[in-house]
Amino acid sequence: MSCDPLPPASATLSTKVVLLFAIACGLAVGNVYYAQPLLDAMAQAFDLSPATVGIVITLTQVGYGLGLLLLVPLGDLLNRRRLIVIQTLLSVLALLIVALAPSSAWLLLGMACTGLLAVVTQVLVAYAANLAPTAQRGRVVGMVTSGIVVGILLARTVAGTMADLAGWRSVYLLSAGLTLLVALALWKVLPAVEQPAATQRYGQLLGSLLVLFKEEKVLRDRAVLAMLIFAAGTVLWTPLVLPLSAPPLSLSHTEIGLFGLAGAAGALGAARAGHLADRGLAQWTSGLALALMLVSWLPIAFTQSSLWALLIGVISFDLGLQAVHVTSQSLIYGTRPEAQSRLAAGYMLFYSLGSASGSIAATALYAWAGWTGVCLLGAGINTVALVYWWWSLNPGKTPADLGCTA
Repeated sequence: MSCDPLPPASATLSTKVVLLFAIACGLAVGNVYYAQPLLDAMAQAFDLSPATVGIVITLTQVGYGLGLLLLVPLGDLLNRRRLIVIQTLLSVLALLIVALAPSSAWLLLGMACTGLLAVVTQVLVAYAANLAPTAQRGRVVGMVTSGIVVGILLARTVAGTMADLAGWRSVYLLSAGLTLLVALALWKVLPAVEQPAATQRYGQLLGSLLVLFKEEKVLRDRAVLAMLIFAAGTVLWTPLVLPLSAPPLSLSHTEIGLFGLAGAAGALGAARAGHLADRGLAQWTSGLALALMLVSWLPIAFTQSSLWALLIGVISFDLGLQAVHVTSQSLIYGTRPEAQSRLAAGYMLFYSLGSASGSIAATALYAWAGWTGVCLLGAGINTVALVYWWWSLNPGKTPADLGCTA
């Protein structure tokens, strides 16, 4: 149960306020992804080996997972406006720790804190849905969520360009400045609402996550799929900078970052998956998308000999990943409308676990078996995901029934 009451039915959120929500979400989630095209520069700066530099991404994702578990539920106990602003201001400090890190230990601490506080995106989305009148809720949530997608897509490109212009530390200095401005804007713009008495204690709220996993099969199945597909995603993106920056390709950080934009086509195309889910085809859309992700590893394997093959592979891979993600959310949020924030926290927690494990495994394997080994690992994970999806289907149901059930 949210602690912030719904606004009066006549209330409206202006486009400018919704845009601020979207910008805040995009900037916060971008902090998690800036490091991906910068791993080689960070490794050189702190004398980290290619086999261990993936821990930068791993700790960021671990921090994000802890934030989902420990911070997001606070939105049901504390005033969301105050919570959002405090988290955003603390993010500024975490970014400054990264930007000014004198050693690898400080770098890793800053990255872990950055991931921990980036979960403010989930609080922002829930708050936007809470403030929006019923007639506008879908549009508002859609706009805010689009900020998250754009933030992820632009993060790699912006990071690569800034690193070439002014070094990798400039990326985090710039983000710290922008985050501070956003925090001040949020404090000024977000409406102040009265805080009703909390109906659950913090420990009870955390415990209810376990209850949801126990009672909702769709949450369990989709959380496992999230863990697998996002593990495959970080297996692709985390070590990608290493073969692209090395001979014979020797691409600059700017050029490497541009590949992040290739995922935009996939993200835009995946919007169709939501319409298919609304028509009761979520399960079969997921299956086809998982198959597309698996097939995408074939052109991706030719990265070192053909950038066009990589481009095709990245577009199709991100299309499949986003389609599975969209259909999963559609199925999950339809189960317990009164517990959407906790459903999101539980689902995204497995996303974070997958991302963290995929990043550290990929860089370690790249040092041992090269890009071919990475591609085999990614394809293997996607194969497991496809098999798990098929296994999770109830064999007693007809194909039509499977299209609209978990």
